[in-house]
Amino acid sequence: MNAPTGRRIRVAVVFGGRSSEHAISCVTAGSVLRVLDRERYDVIPIGIAPDGRWVLEADDPDRHAITAPDQLPSVDGDRSPVTLTRTGSGTEIVVSDAAAPPQALGDVDVVFPLLHGPWGEDGTIQGMLEMAGVRYVGAGVLASAVSMDKAYMKVVLAAAGLPVLPWTTVTAREWEADPAPARARVAALGYPAFVKPARGGSSIGISKAHDAGELDAAVEAALLHDPKVLIEVSAEGAREVECGVLESLDGGVDTTVPAEIRITGDHEFYDFEAKYLPDEATELDVPAVLPEGKTEELRALAAEAFLAVGCEGLARVDFFLMADGSLVVNELNTMPGFTPLSMFPQMWAATGVDYPALVDRLIALAMQRGTGLR
Repeated sequence: MNAPTGRRIRVAVVFGGRSSEHAISCVTAGSVLRVLDRERYDVIPIGIAPDGRWVLEADDPDRHAITAPDQLPSVDGDRSPVTLTRTGSGTEIVVSDAAAPPQALGDVDVVFPLLHGPWGEDGTIQGMLEMAGVRYVGAGVLASAVSMDKAYMKVVLAAAGLPVLPWTTVTAREWEADPAPARARVAALGYPAFVKPARGGSSIGISKAHDAGELDAAVEAALLHDPKVLIEVSAEGAREVECGVLESLDGGVDTTVPAEIRITGDHEFYDFEAKYLPDEATELDVPAVLPEGKTEELRALAAEAFLAVGCEGLARVDFFLMADGSLVVNELNTMPGFTPLSMFPQMWAATGVDYPALVDRLIALAMQRGTGLR
């Protein structure tokens, strides 16, 4: 995993972004910046502001933390702009400042894109990095795009023979022109139903419609975040169980012990506040206590889902353990929550891979994988 010239591996940590998960991406970046070994890596933090500006951000983990529920971190778009520039020897980072000539920071060996949601986790930045010819951590263009779009993800998983919940999709164009057919499709699925932005994350914009009277408001709330909405039947009485998947350096696939999320208090489902804000009533069981044989079945299904979508690097596969004992794949996240307290790192820690080792492994995987078709 040595850099081509024998110097430290230059890692560009890219975070923030234009999606509604901007703040969570900043929190994730702070966690990774904290554990990167500066004797092994030359670290360059690059922030993408909410308006899309790329800047050289502070290498300060504490600046990128949630300090209070109403004080979420954000990239400072007024910092020095940066660009990725293709050269004859590779791709380098150039910093521009109105008060000084452009400064080249040298070739980038690998990008660690810690972006959640659209314009980052959805194949867009992956495509840009492919065009720039620079290695990057995580899934490629197609796997990122398919996994981000919950509707197409279900199509791919179902085609691979994996169990998914019944669903329908509604577009903004259809809803504005004539919502009646969409209401009829949801009625055929049955209530209660979950209404989600098709390409969102962190439970932002998700509502539970208990009956037809709540559907319109739920769809309108989801459309604020995405012009395509996924509506699926609620897995009533199910347990929410997750599994981490990670490529091995020899080309295989490893999985974690499963973990379970239990929601208590006033939260009916695993919403944004329950996921990220302190003192919320969420209990995590790592490992999950499952019926005999279910742990092995779930880990095998997680690996199948990872391969079916064509993932690389890492993914978290979320399941419902239904009341009848069957397992259903809920969704697949190619850049899951990645703070030390997030489920993905906690599951790997319980499986024997601690947080710094997890970060090192992902960089090593990216370094041994080139760009282009693979």
